[in-house]
Amino acid sequence: MAGEKVNVGVNGYGVIGKRVADAVAKQDDMQLVGVSDIVYDYRIRVAAERGYSIYASVADKRSTMEQANIPVVGTLDELLGKVDVIVDCTPKGIGAKNKAIYEKAGVKAIFQGGEEHELTGMSFTAQVNYAEALNKQYARVVSCNTTGLCRVLNALYKQAWVKRARAVLMRRSTDPWESHRSGMINTAIPETKVPSHQGPDAQTVIKNLDITTMAGAGPYNLSHLHYAMVETTKPVSLEELRHALWEEPRIAFVHSSNGLVALNSVVELMRDLGRPRNDMWEVAVWEDALAVDEREVYLAFQVHNEAVTIPESVDAIRALTGIVHNDMESIEMTNRALGIVKSFLPKTMREEVRHEVMGRDLEEARRDFMEEGFKGSEEPTKAEPTKGQRIA
Repeated sequence: MAGEKVNVGVNGYGVIGKRVADAVAKQDDMQLVGVSDIVYDYRIRVAAERGYSIYASVADKRSTMEQANIPVVGTLDELLGKVDVIVDCTPKGIGAKNKAIYEKAGVKAIFQGGEEHELTGMSFTAQVNYAEALNKQYARVVSCNTTGLCRVLNALYKQAWVKRARAVLMRRSTDPWESHRSGMINTAIPETKVPSHQGPDAQTVIKNLDITTMAGAGPYNLSHLHYAMVETTKPVSLEELRHALWEEPRIAFVHSSNGLVALNSVVELMRDLGRPRNDMWEVAVWEDALAVDEREVYLAFQVHNEAVTIPESVDAIRALTGIVHNDMESIEMTNRALGIVKSFLPKTMREEVRHEVMGRDLEEARRDFMEEGFKGSEEPTKAEPTKGQRIA
């Protein structure tokens, strides 16, 4: 399919589906054929306002949607007949039931992290295992928390620094749009299962990662807060840690000294930057909270549960269809279309210049170390001249 536009459908137009649809519509190499759902409230009406073709996910619901003045143009089966890939964004458990429908239609399918890894056998994070997903029939984009963990830990893992990782996840209680249903007030609820599911889930993406996670939910809905403590295979300097994170795609630094002291202030920054729906596709790492010692590195980072997986779905479309074979090429295409950045405030923070210098200094220090490493006590050296030889 190289050089062709991929025809894409989105099944489920909720928190994730509406964002995937918008993201696909912005890609130069993709065509959003339509979205499907069974609802007839404001959410699907927004799809009509955006000009998206609307299909009924369940044929029996079509008449109800049409009676509510939703401009339905067909059923899910008809949508599947027009697409190369369907991105399933239906509620947890529904995607697994839909797989048989996609198999019958012969289309490639991407599922979300609410489904089990075994459904596809291919759990996906773009910068970790893009090549593994090339031309596969199915893939599962891992959950928001797992995506955040994979992005951050991959920066360390590919340096061969990770001996063992431990993470504590302070999860949002509910999505903002449905806070009136199950909002949590004046309490926090720990998950009693250790490890929480995000650790084993990350291992489906980063093979051989030694990680244990604990999780809980708190009375807020803006995003998740993660703490990671990573035992390293060697002492890692603060500069090395900073630069490794800077080099990893879709990670951006925030600074408490800059007023970004909490989840809400980072979300407020997204509002001020004019992000659609206040979305933060990047993982925000507090640079001034990074710490190291002789055995471990320590990180705190924010994961926007509504947005962080959206670029992964776009990259998964390219991987499954094979229209782009290189992971970084796809990541850069997606980043450019969505406006994903490495620095949120580049005009005044000048992070790119600082890390460019930092990278050169680290590389120079590494070369000096390697050169010094070749000079051991067993290394032959040139004999010193005698006094007579020097006089001569």
